[in-house]
Amino acid sequence: MKRISIIFLQGVVVLIALIALAILIRVPLTEGRAANLDLFSIYADPFILYGYAASIAFFVALYKAFKLLGYIGQNKVFSSNAVKALKSIKYCAIVLSILIVLAGIYIRIFHNKDDDPAGFIAMCIVTTFVSAVVATAAAIFEKILQNAIDMKSENDLTI
Repeated sequence: MKRISIIFLQGVVVLIALIALAILIRVPLTEGRAANLDLFSIYADPFILYGYAASIAFFVALYKAFKLLGYIGQNKVFSSNAVKALKSIKYCAIVLSILIVLAGIYIRIFHNKDDDPAGFIAMCIVTTFVSAVVATAAAIFEKILQNAIDMKSENDLTI
């Protein structure tokens, strides 16, 4: 790939991270659950803290994607570091989908009877599906890349 397209994709990854961080900072201030709380109580809410803890896996996956793009830009795509980055992305996506499902189950069981959790449950289903697709794609790319590295090392040994 051309260096410009790699830099563009790395910029997109950084932009996604900044937007996600802005959402994590801004949404708890306006969200219905914490709308009447003071600033300390908003960020001490257990469910909001759970959201922050779950977002760690998302940001780790973005960091690994940024590193993977760096390997591609350096023409080191057929390296064990690239395979490790894909494996980390896969595990982060799996952890994120499990944490999202647990949050959906928690809200479904313990929600206020006057509140309708359908929107939150729908968001949980969509984000879990997206996370599962990312995990599946990372697993497929990891296997293909590992097979290519194995074939390359076999060819290097026979020559």
